[in-house]
Amino acid sequence: MHHTSLNEKKELLVLNIKRLGALVVAFSGGVDSAFLLAVATDVLKGKVVAVTAGSPIHPVREKEAAIAFAKNLGVEHILLKSREMEHPEFLANNKNRCYICKKILFDDLLKIASDAKISHVAHGANIDDLKEFRPGNTAAKEAGIIAPLVDAGLKKKDVRLLSKEMNLNTWDKPSMSCLATRIPYETLITKKALYMVEQAEDLISSIGFTTCRVRHHGETARIEVKPEEIIKITEEKVRMKIVEKFTRIGFSHIAVDLKGYVSHPALSS
Repeated sequence: MHHTSLNEKKELLVLNIKRLGALVVAFSGGVDSAFLLAVATDVLKGKVVAVTAGSPIHPVREKEAAIAFAKNLGVEHILLKSREMEHPEFLANNKNRCYICKKILFDDLLKIASDAKISHVAHGANIDDLKEFRPGNTAAKEAGIIAPLVDAGLKKKDVRLLSKEMNLNTWDKPSMSCLATRIPYETLITKKALYMVEQAEDLISSIGFTTCRVRHHGETARIEVKPEEIIKITEEKVRMKIVEKFTRIGFSHIAVDLKGYVSHPALSS
């Protein structure tokens, strides 16, 4: 059986993008959408528009990184104020939360594309995403949003390797998911809770933890870091800093999850 090489996959991606003529890219700033945007800009030159959604569910840090990345590519970049926080169905936070959010987002992207007279909108889903529970992919299919990385057979690790070859600073970026994933299903999503999580995760990142999630359980913060970093987070100086800052943020109980951070495919981590 012939295994498609990394270069063949990339050639297929380039070919497929070339055929489109022009493209709107849903650009979150993550590993996949950054790679897709860089290749599309390379192939289609000025016929690419990157669109990044801004809302309380997206950390400001991520938005700033996306702006810098797009600027560096010299690609046209639209910041869209996304509207999911206005929808009671999204805020109710049940299992189809992602689907609702993406449906709203893709509607807005299609409108931007039609205003720009561009007939294709793409998102950065890769082959690995298809194996997981990702309601956002269903919304993409329904809206006719294309997934060029999937069509070229690219997995997450392929995307990282090719990004490294292209000297993209996103190649080793940890996987990111929106802040709404930190609030347990069936618990109302509020701006306040999202902001508390964002501040808490910013602090832990600033201390030097590459991967962290702060789960919001009312007054309790449950911190997840990589299992091998749990010992580091309990060191006296680190511990005291976290306690002091988290208390100021508004948490009255601060817990470290002893399982550590494990990506939960079913929850879009």
